[in-house]
Parts: sequence; C-alpha cells; structure tokens
Amino acid sequence: MGGAAKVSVARDLGCDVVIDRHTEDFVKVVKEVTGGRGADVIYDPVGGDAYAGSAKCVAFEGRILVVGFASGQVPAPALNHALVKNYSIVGLHWGLYRQMDPASIVEAHQALTALGVKPLIGGRLPLEAAADGMTQLAKGESVGRIVVTP
Repeated sequence: MGGAAKVSVARDLGCDVVIDRHTEDFVKVVKEVTGGRGADVIYDPVGGDAYAGSAKCVAFEGRILVVGFASGQVPAPALNHALVKNYSIVGLHWGLYRQMDPASIVEAHQALTALGVKPLIGGRLPLEAAADGMTQLAKGESVGRIVVTP
C-alpha cells in the first residue's frame, strides 16, 4: 500500500498484513511474515522501486504480476535473477482482452460477482470534476475507485 489512508482502509476491510511501502521496508516485512519464504504472488501496479523490492521478496516459483507503472518508472528486470530464483514475470494488460479475448472479460466478471467481490468506491465526482479525479489518481491520493457520474 502507499500512504496512511490506504493502509487504514485495508486494515478496516480485514487484511491480515498491511504494509505502507512509503514508511516501512516491505521486503523485510514480507520475509518476516512468510518465514523467509517470500510471497507466492505479487501484484505490481507501481513499477520502479516497488518492482525492485518485489523481486527481492518473491518466493521460489512465485509470480510477479506486472499491471502498470504508476510510479512513472518502467523497470528493466534482471532476467538472470528470475532464472536463479525460478520465478515468473507475468504482464497483465487488461484492456487488451477486449480485442483478443472479450469472452474472458464476461467470465471474469461473473466469477468475481459469484464470489461477492465488489470494488471499493473511494469517491464519486461529477463529470466536470473528472480532471480532479485523474489528478488524485496520478498523485496516489485516491483510495479505491473514483466514479465519475454524468
């Protein structure tokens, strides 16, 4: 997580372990809570330094899911490290599924709905304030999804 507000929301939602990557050494915490094993799956929408740390705490045969580069820095992973530690780097460009496999979008939505997964709505803005919402998102100040209403 990034920031006190996001940490608070995650704890309130019942997360077992919440780490603020801005104030804590998340590599150290992940290793501690996994008994030194590391994380099996790491979801990385940030890139940059967050990705570099993720590579340090991914488990043997783990996976790092690269979802975006919110930090503005696209990492250049050391593939020798992935080989030595035997982990996978998996890119996930969700928007490409509309073009390549649109049926999977429907299937994923149905599966998540069946599980009761609901997105966290962190705020609702009128259309004329959409730019403000994008600014919040870019600065990492948003918590959950920002909904823009017409």
